[in-house]
Amino acid sequence: QVQLVESGGGLVQPGGSLRLSCAASGSIFSINDMGWYRQNTGTQRELVASITSSGDTSYADFVKGRFTISRDNAVKTAYLQMTSLKPDDTAVYYCNAIVKIRPTSPPYDYWGRGTQVTVSS
Repeated sequence: QVQLVESGGGLVQPGGSLRLSCAASGSIFSINDMGWYRQNTGTQRELVASITSSGDTSYADFVKGRFTISRDNAVKTAYLQMTSLKPDDTAVYYCNAIVKIRPTSPPYDYWGRGTQVTVSS
């Protein structure tokens, strides 16, 4: 089985920063794309940022210039550095990874359980 565990969420004031981590573990042959999504109650989950295995990144317009996604393939961990946080960034942030558990297996989507980020004064 593959597990993704997020950490680093919490309460921060507007303008502040947080760094989220997503550690992958279990039966993993390779990890393709990794991404961060967010969701509020009653809304659809939305993509925040993604990163390929070679380090190419993509961002939603609403976080460009404020958030930075990165990954360390050696420890199977993705990060999301969030700066200039706004109340609208409040959400549960979920980690996603596209994983192959064997060389011949198809890639499969895995999700973490999420970490709460609250931006409030």
